[in-house]
Amino acid sequence: WNHTWVKGLRSLILIISTLTGLAFAVGVALLQAQQSSGPVITVYKTASCGCCQKWVEHLRENGFKVKAVNRDDLPTIKAEHGVPKTLAACHTGLFDGYVVEGHAPADVIRRLLRERPEVRGIAVPGMPVGSPGMEGPHSQSYSILTFDDSGNTTVYEVR
Repeated sequence: WNHTWVKGLRSLILIISTLTGLAFAVGVALLQAQQSSGPVITVYKTASCGCCQKWVEHLRENGFKVKAVNRDDLPTIKAEHGVPKTLAACHTGLFDGYVVEGHAPADVIRRLLRERPEVRGIAVPGMPVGSPGMEGPHSQSYSILTFDDSGNTTVYEVR
C-alpha cells in the first residue's frame, strides 16, 4: 500500500466521522429546541391547590411549557376571559387565544390547537375523578365542553 494513500484515507475517515458526529449533535439540539418551544400555557391557580399542581405537571409531562401563576382572585380571571360560571373549575389556563378551564387532558388541548375551532375555549367543569390531576381508583366519565363568547356550549369529547 502506498503510505500517502493510507494517510489520506485515514484523514477522510476522520473528517467523515467528525461531520457525522456534528450532524448528530445538531439534530439532537434541534429536537430539544423544538420540544422546549412547544405551546406555552399560563395557568392561574391558587398556591394551596394540589390538584392544580398535578394538572400543571401533566401538561409539562406532555410537552407543554407552563407558566403557573398563583392568584387568590380566580373568579375575576375567569370573568375576564369569558368562562361561564356554570363551567368554572379550580384553575384557568390561557394560551394562543384559547381558554382551558379545569382538568382538560393534554391531548385534547393539542386537538384544540390542531383543529382551531371558533370557540373561546374548552372546559372540564368541576373536578371529575379520573381527569388529569384528579386521578383516583374509581374514574368517572366526564365531558370536555367547548364554549363561545355567547355562552353556547357543546360537547367536544367524552372520557
